Amino acid sequence: MQEFRPKPEFTISDETSLRELFPATHELAKKKCQETLDKHARDFIARSPFLCLGTQDADGKADVSPRGDPAGFVKVVDRETLVIPDRPGNNRLDSLVNILSNPSVGLLFLIPGFDDTLRVNGRACLMIDPDLLEMLSINGRAPKVAILVKVTSVFMHCAKAFRRSHLWDPDRFVDRGEMPSLMKIILDQTEGAPQDDTQMSALEQKLEEEYKKTLY
Repeated sequence: MQEFRPKPEFTISDETSLRELFPATHELAKKKCQETLDKHARDFIARSPFLCLGTQDADGKADVSPRGDPAGFVKVVDRETLVIPDRPGNNRLDSLVNILSNPSVGLLFLIPGFDDTLRVNGRACLMIDPDLLEMLSINGRAPKVAILVKVTSVFMHCAKAFRRSHLWDPDRFVDRGEMPSLMKIILDQTEGAPQDDTQMSALEQKLEEEYKKTLY
């Protein structure tokens, strides 16, 4: 694929030029941003089994990580503070390392079937407080680390993106067989996937067994 080179004359480089392209922000959109977790935000978080965690390193390199558990896995400990468990993963620790150098984080909470989402921004730190970790345990298994977020802004996000994408519509679900398995994709991108189907199936089964061991 040929490299795409954006034309400088069509590149937006300042906020004034950007805002000239759009109508003025609705006054309600400005007012909806809150500084604390009110009843509605807390109720939304209590029903959410999934969030996306946005972080940046010290140089501004961005990363987004999915986080999922049974609904209510994120605990609100006061009106300005929430806590997220760090469950076993691939041990790259991208989000955690980023937080150590740049505490600013962005969270997007989802609830299956809801078209609207909850956005939370704040400053995070990593905690190993036994009381917090125990509060976040599932089936007797506590996380090694908790991500504590001091909220700076929180607001509901409208349903347009989810309605355009039909994300929850079963008629729009994509057959997973349209693409290779995760294991084959990673092997293709790294050391090369085996051509033998039996060997490939054994590697895929090994990944499934790893899921079972690391999930509670």
